[in-house]
Amino acid sequence: MRSTLLASLAGYTGAALSASVLLSGGTIIAFDEDTNFLNVIRDGALLVTDDRIAGIYEEASPKGIPVDAEIVDCTHKIITPGFIDTHRHGWQTAFKTLGSNTTLAEYFMTFSSYAAGPLYTAEDVYESQLAGLLEALNAGVTTTLDHAHNMWSTERAEAGLDASIESGARVFWAPALDPTYDYSVPDQINDWKRWNRRSFPNDLVTLGIAYDGWDVGAPEDTQAVAQLIKDAKPAVLTIHWLGGVWPIDSSPSLVHSFGVLNTSTAVVFSHGPGLTAAQAELLRATNQFISITPESEMHYGHGHTFSHLVHEQAALGVDTHLTFSTDIITQARLWLQRTRSRLFDEVMHHWDIPSRNPSWCPSYFSPPGACSQLGTSLSVNQAFLLATRQGALALRRPDLGVIKVGAKADLVIFDGRTPGMLGWADPVAAVILHANVGDITHVLVDGKFVKRNGKLTYAKYAELVERFLASAEKIRKDFLKKPLPVLTGSFFGAEGYAFYGSAKDVDVVRGKGTGYGPLFRGADDKTTANVAAPGSRHDEL
Repeated sequence: MRSTLLASLAGYTGAALSASVLLSGGTIIAFDEDTNFLNVIRDGALLVTDDRIAGIYEEASPKGIPVDAEIVDCTHKIITPGFIDTHRHGWQTAFKTLGSNTTLAEYFMTFSSYAAGPLYTAEDVYESQLAGLLEALNAGVTTTLDHAHNMWSTERAEAGLDASIESGARVFWAPALDPTYDYSVPDQINDWKRWNRRSFPNDLVTLGIAYDGWDVGAPEDTQAVAQLIKDAKPAVLTIHWLGGVWPIDSSPSLVHSFGVLNTSTAVVFSHGPGLTAAQAELLRATNQFISITPESEMHYGHGHTFSHLVHEQAALGVDTHLTFSTDIITQARLWLQRTRSRLFDEVMHHWDIPSRNPSWCPSYFSPPGACSQLGTSLSVNQAFLLATRQGALALRRPDLGVIKVGAKADLVIFDGRTPGMLGWADPVAAVILHANVGDITHVLVDGKFVKRNGKLTYAKYAELVERFLASAEKIRKDFLKKPLPVLTGSFFGAEGYAFYGSAKDVDVVRGKGTGYGPLFRGADDKTTANVAAPGSRHDEL
């Protein structure tokens, strides 16, 4: 029989006795490094001391706990590591619900950094970034890689950084070095160097770099960014990578030609619909990752060609939370079923009946190591790892995304007796297939409660709400004054090979149908209800 004390952090430096919390009586989805897989502990306990997991126990009331430790009853609850979002644009929160039918091509003309810059002040960026990160924390997203392309001026860029610090979230803040308006790449690099010397009040915010100009940027800018990466060795570099039908490259092989792929810097390629076997092998050889953003890529029409073939070098992201869900649970669920569906289709294409779920993996009652690890397809266990540990590995932070002794105490506690969770047996399946944001009772980041008893602990949230709503209303009114794009011909001047095409409309109303219908974009429906969605059939509105 295993020892009651599975692990302890005896002698952990900085473990102040007055800063301990015992999560008692819950079902813990821990990580076993011996089997390299999940380990479910029922009716156990988890000790947090300062910012770390100091002990994991097989009983709810273990001995040897600090006498002044706070006891938090987690009976009937599920304890998971915090979820990790490897691709997000936090500043876009103010646009929420305005892009419900937008394609990616339309997005470039409406909500992208280039299009949105004139609408935002520094105060707008701050409120939007802060509100968006608190929204993510409420959903159990404890770590975010923020591709911060709000680089319109020093002041507006810094507003996103300051809001990230204020949020209490763990943020890898990666400002996008890209010339916008009167803010050149050399000026941005000078600001980045100054930010890199800045002393942050906690270790939750880490400075990274985002750059998308590898194939389209000015050569002198690209060389300067590459040199900055080599010299400064930022923790992370993040890149939008499309390819495929999109005449935008920034592929691993192209980035590798600049000498920045096989370094100590973690590189995260977002999306990657143009993935090829050669690019996949390069990701494996350099241990770099793609960020699959399932809801975004389905919503906008990025395409999903071969992403499901590189799960061992993949993590999950949200992308533009202005248009859809902000939580990683939803992304894991969608990607799980998207992957299953496409592989089932391959079987049925040959007029065969699927006999099992692809790459089926035994559930919680099977012995450790009894199933395959991340492979071609997905089980709920693998989807869970994509949402947690894989994101940490993409950021080269093995102390995140797992429950193990010594890991950062970034934790999410689900109420197992909500109507949607009631009756669960497998805690991993319960979280991946049944849970929603409303089931999350507590969230801890760095050992501190950022959500407790179902509510955010951010003390100034009510004040933020009022400031943010005023900012969002102003931005929305200015946005609605702009004409919607009409996309014809070829994509951004890519003559001869990248033409716009229309997907078939599908209606739920008999007869002539309604098309997309109006977008209800504001309180004054007299002026906004009849504004057609991008891509809608204007003649039917």
